[in-house]
Amino acid sequence: WALFLGILFSWIFYTGAKRATDDVPSGMLNFVEMVVEFVDSAVRESFHGKSKFVAPLALTIFGWIFIMNTVKLLPIDLMPRIFSLMGVEYMKIVPTTDINATLGMSFGVFILIIYYSIKIKGAGGFVGELTLQPFGKWLMPFNFLLEGVGLLAKPISLALRLFGNMYSGELIFILIALLPFYLQWVLSVPWAIFHIFVITLQAFIFMMLTIVYLSMAHEHH
Repeated sequence: WALFLGILFSWIFYTGAKRATDDVPSGMLNFVEMVVEFVDSAVRESFHGKSKFVAPLALTIFGWIFIMNTVKLLPIDLMPRIFSLMGVEYMKIVPTTDINATLGMSFGVFILIIYYSIKIKGAGGFVGELTLQPFGKWLMPFNFLLEGVGLLAKPISLALRLFGNMYSGELIFILIALLPFYLQWVLSVPWAIFHIFVITLQAFIFMMLTIVYLSMAHEHH
């Protein structure tokens, strides 16, 4: 499902890019341009290095996570019921409710943080940041422990924040689905409306933290 939704995201934005004109945008083109301008503005405000890679990465992260989160708004038992009729007994369609998916994305960002830290500052500069602050060279082991924990906390916090919000939201949808039919609509519709804000916010937070972390990797202390 993550791969399928990634292809869908790519197709939507590829189609929008092909239709780009100087005229006033409408429909899908208007949506694509709005998202691109929003992400571009966020990158310009938060990223202080020079890289042509960060803005496309931020757009991919925001769009992909947003569309993966959005499928949660489908009725919780709709797709499993359809696939069960075809003989597939287990079907989970929201990738971001699986810790493997969120950890995969966050460790991808983590690898980029290490790569750009070494590329911009050099191996010595990167090691120096981990060992020489905040207490100077006489407490290098303690500095390394503090900075190492802080560095490893970045991908873990990225993954757990997204996973925790999406997984807890899905659990509430499941609990609502177990209630009598007349209560399901009363509770599921307000929760779904509220969750539209949550799924957008979580995609935005993951994107913004990625931009900030990569900006830090491009800066000398």
